[in-house]
Amino acid sequence: MSENFFAYISRMRYIGRWSLMRNALPENIQEHSHMTAVIAHALGVIRRDIFGTDCDPNECAAVALFHDCSEILTGDLPTPIKYHSRSIQQAYREVERLACEKLMDTLPKELRGAYEPIMTGETEKRLHDIVKAADKLSAYIKCIEERRAGNDEFISAEKQTRKLLEESPMPEVAYFLEHFIPAFELTLDELGTIES
Repeated sequence: MSENFFAYISRMRYIGRWSLMRNALPENIQEHSHMTAVIAHALGVIRRDIFGTDCDPNECAAVALFHDCSEILTGDLPTPIKYHSRSIQQAYREVERLACEKLMDTLPKELRGAYEPIMTGETEKRLHDIVKAADKLSAYIKCIEERRAGNDEFISAEKQTRKLLEESPMPEVAYFLEHFIPAFELTLDELGTIES
């Protein structure tokens, strides 16, 4: 049983997100984790290269890749339920912790030291702000994409998420919102094609 880790990780694609809402563009946690990792890497680069604060973007990306891995075992609990009360939040954190431990147990002992810090350890805690911001930005982009696909179901979520992002104390988030989010409103023709 100690070599099932990557088989579990590959099952992220079967866990759907946004289960309480009608989706024009269904999203699973594998797709979401990829986009969150891309954004977390960008936020790390912005932190380091724009704001001059020591940061390893590769670490940011690695933590983000695994940030929802517990949902392989728990499923994706909808946000309104997950954050309904402090007691539910605490109980769900404990369930997530147990699920991560179960996943760690599926790795050979020799490899656990490499994965534990990014999934449940000090690296994960140290980079929590960047990964949480990347997670929120990924959700915001999903809302934009749903609206652009003609789905009004996400309009309220888009407004709420934008407000939270604008209230973020992180300068990296403000930078990303200003410089990169506007392009998500463009069509492929408006973005332009790569020409030789």
